[in-house]
Amino acid sequence: MREDKKKIRDTLRQRKDRQSPEERFEKSKEICRHLMKMISPGETVLVYTSKEKEVNTVPLITMLLTYGNPVVVPIIQSEDVSLRLSYIRDLGVLVPSTFDVPEPIGNEIPADGADVDTIILPMLGFDRRGGRIGYGAGYYDRFLEGYPDIRKIGIAFSCQEMESIPLDPHDVMMDAIITEDGVIFKRG
Repeated sequence: MREDKKKIRDTLRQRKDRQSPEERFEKSKEICRHLMKMISPGETVLVYTSKEKEVNTVPLITMLLTYGNPVVVPIIQSEDVSLRLSYIRDLGVLVPSTFDVPEPIGNEIPADGADVDTIILPMLGFDRRGGRIGYGAGYYDRFLEGYPDIRKIGIAFSCQEMESIPLDPHDVMMDAIITEDGVIFKRG
């Protein structure tokens, strides 16, 4: 299964690489608009901070902060392959950190996973059954083992869809998946 996932990841990276930065940003804004329709006022949202070729989460974080939703971001702890959480009140506190992921290093406001209502997850790929493939380190799967009741929404570009994602027993299924085309999967 590991070799299958490696081939899938390689294919999906190539698909994402074919998009221009402008195309990615326009699609990211569409994804964020669709996503905001699923977020309730006051809901605490844990959202990843995007790297260059991922769905850009800056528009989403900006909207959430504007509407007064508590926003939590992950901080990667590579030593033990885990996530630490921090609230943010403005985007200016984010600086490139581990794997060039923007994090609020030096400006942390500790957050507890038990207070999170919804998590927005990055996906390298997905299928229409709620399957997700990430980058392979398992940070989010490990985190979600401890918080199974958090609503899980994966966001990706439509070019990242696969007919079927091979899943290991520890892989966490999404409750919803959103692309620039809208909500393409919703559990129940």
